[in-house]
Amino acid sequence: MKDILKYLCSCCIVFVLFSCGEEKESGKPTSDHTDDPIITTVSRAQFRQGEMKIGKMSARAFPVIIEATGMIDAPPDYKAVISSFTNGYVKRTPLLVGDQVKKGQFLLSLENPEFLELQQQYLDAREQMTYLRSEYERERALREEEITSERNLLKAESDYNRNLSRFNALREKLKMLNIDPSAVEKGEISAVISIYSPITGSITAMNVNKGKYISTADELMKIVNSDHIHIELNVFEKHVLQLKKGQDMWVNLPEVESDSIPAEVYLVGGAVDEKSRTVKVHGHFKKNDTRQYATGMFVNAGIITDSTKSMALPTESILTLDNENYVLLLAEQKGDNYSFKKREVKLGKTYRGYTEILNHQDFSEGNEFLLQGAFSLLGE
Repeated sequence: MKDILKYLCSCCIVFVLFSCGEEKESGKPTSDHTDDPIITTVSRAQFRQGEMKIGKMSARAFPVIIEATGMIDAPPDYKAVISSFTNGYVKRTPLLVGDQVKKGQFLLSLENPEFLELQQQYLDAREQMTYLRSEYERERALREEEITSERNLLKAESDYNRNLSRFNALREKLKMLNIDPSAVEKGEISAVISIYSPITGSITAMNVNKGKYISTADELMKIVNSDHIHIELNVFEKHVLQLKKGQDMWVNLPEVESDSIPAEVYLVGGAVDEKSRTVKVHGHFKKNDTRQYATGMFVNAGIITDSTKSMALPTESILTLDNENYVLLLAEQKGDNYSFKKREVKLGKTYRGYTEILNHQDFSEGNEFLLQGAFSLLGE
């Protein structure tokens, strides 16, 4: 009977110990990354040859960006639409679209017989000025001696002033047509007038050709000075309160999407467009660029309104396989050999070559990663 009791006690002890063992094993974490398999090992020679680098995850500033679209434009003072004050036929036009012109440079000439009539009227008015002035002075002298009547003096004065106004108006009209009144007075009369550039810039549109008849309503050509180009953006009204002068922004052209151009906010519009519900934001480029931008070019832009710090790794250290993102974690370094494990990461924002790691808490502070050369290692 004693032997049976001893046997039963022994069985109970074994059962309790076995149960405790199961509880301990069931309490282990299900995702213990220490058991991740080592996927590759490289020697120090391979490490140097592949220009690989190892480092830790670091805290980086990631900006809060408001995205916007817009175009490159120039201030009104740096754009000119060329037209004529009078009608005429194009006699000469030596320039083409894209040509650079200086302020005051000849653009085109117009021909019209009416220009001759205008100059003739000016000369007639000038000749009458001499006669009417002398007549007025004579009547004034006679009136002082009470030889003539006040009525004759007033008529002479009126005729003189009326002709003086006509003379001055014709003189200004000649100047507007770029005809020198002094040359006309010397007898240099021409049926051709010249039009000159009001600004320095390049010709962006040409709507004339030799022999074409133009009127005062016609747009002959356009000139734009690109030395003072700026960015005109359309920002939705919900972001307006976050904008202020001096904020940094980047600008991308669709043709060179990878090249970000630094700029800053210069002016924020004070009115919302009723149709698009957007506000105009005026920006200036931060540095001079040797490339020739054309006004009207479409741009994508991002205005930096704030920044947050997050743990990040270089973007080039992140591998994408089957729509999953991975990094290579340094598992061990024995002698001249480096061993790496593949670990999945969740990605956030990307800025200036670094990508935010959302699950950074899955790694310890001392973990080191392959920061450079991951793609070549994966290929092996």
